[in-house]
Amino acid sequence: MRLTWAQPEDLLTHELVQSAAEGKDVTGVRDRWVVAGGDPTPAVSGAGPVPATPELRALARLLLAELEARPAPSAPEEPDRWDEILALLPPAPDLPRRPSGPDGPDTAYAARVRGAWTGRAAGCLLGKPVEKIPREGIEEILRSTGRWPLERYFTAVGLADDVAARWPWNRRSAPTSLEENIDGMPEDDDLNYPILALALLERHGRGFTTDDVAQLWLDNLPAGRTFTAERAAYRNILDARPVPETATHDNPFREWIGALIRTDLFGWVSPGDVREAARLAWADARLSHTRNGTYGAQWAAGLTAAAMVCDGVEDVLDAAGAVVPPGSRLAAAVRLGRSLGRECDGSEAGVRAGLDRIHAEYGHLHWVHVLNNAAVIAFALSAGRGEFGPSVSIAVTAGWDTDSAAATVGGVVGALRSGDIGERWIGPLHGRIATSLPGGEQHIADLAARTVALVAGGGA
Repeated sequence: MRLTWAQPEDLLTHELVQSAAEGKDVTGVRDRWVVAGGDPTPAVSGAGPVPATPELRALARLLLAELEARPAPSAPEEPDRWDEILALLPPAPDLPRRPSGPDGPDTAYAARVRGAWTGRAAGCLLGKPVEKIPREGIEEILRSTGRWPLERYFTAVGLADDVAARWPWNRRSAPTSLEENIDGMPEDDDLNYPILALALLERHGRGFTTDDVAQLWLDNLPAGRTFTAERAAYRNILDARPVPETATHDNPFREWIGALIRTDLFGWVSPGDVREAARLAWADARLSHTRNGTYGAQWAAGLTAAAMVCDGVEDVLDAAGAVVPPGSRLAAAVRLGRSLGRECDGSEAGVRAGLDRIHAEYGHLHWVHVLNNAAVIAFALSAGRGEFGPSVSIAVTAGWDTDSAAATVGGVVGALRSGDIGERWIGPLHGRIATSLPGGEQHIADLAARTVALVAGGGA
């Protein structure tokens, strides 16, 4: 059985990269692996093409344990504990706690929540068929089908056979995520997790613990629909490992994007309160992530909390920046994306130049890492200037984790525009989101109403 994101030989190659990023000396471990016949190159997908022999797999387990036992150098600018993170943060911005609107703050807030759910779904759907395909492949697909620059959902109509063979669609997504076959938002982890977060708050309120998150996963989340850090954490939960060991044991993905995609809802139920949204996100994220993986979750929650009340993307980005340790690598990635976005004139050449800079800086990272994708999210939001189509399209044509980056961007812009994002994006959703969670398909209107009820009724 080819088990993705879990085979020891695959975990080791990724751990060599992660441990080195944390300042550990991995040279001796890497050399022992290579001498034994192991391939030190991390797999792009969830598992390498050739299964390891029993002897190599046993060695991989041994070397993983050695790397875990080695202490990483102190990194005071990138702490893991909330109190230590809090001590590094600048003052929280003073934002209104409800948006203003012609029909009153409650109506305006409800419209932004529904817009956020809708925009997140549409952005995710746009990126699904080309997840993991690099920039050049995405552009070639779009040019072959007459869709460059990207302004609507992907299509296979007119796609040249040689292009299709060179850049195959995401296997799971192509049957449900092309313009000719979309019928509602298909199942995706980028929507599963906000729905889970909604259930978490309905069950436990704002006082939930990380253990509550773990129990909710066991009760509701199929293990086969977890990936990267979440799959490693799920295994660690079943192995009765305590938090925060769930995030560190045999988990080389602990600074990848997984936690960032889980936390939008914590901002939606904390309108204007980016610090509280970040605290909730941290409590969720620490189950599976450390350092910048956790900061990415805090930042995403800060973005969505600010998007509930701010008037523009730059204000949102300003506010969310206040929940990220300023000396962290995540903060540097966001700063780069923002600065390039502000410089971008929105033209094809301008967008290309900005993405070239981001890829030059972060192209060495795995396509699911948090740093490269956070830079893309910041760039897409800033360069998109609050327009839905351009913003999510930039996030997708950047490559890397296309559906996750566009989902975050789409949720922010969808909220800012109170759901006014255009029929070409909304229509194919039919107001529905498929899910692998208990209860099956969900309606966006119902999810939005439950979200609003948490705040209106004090349940959150």
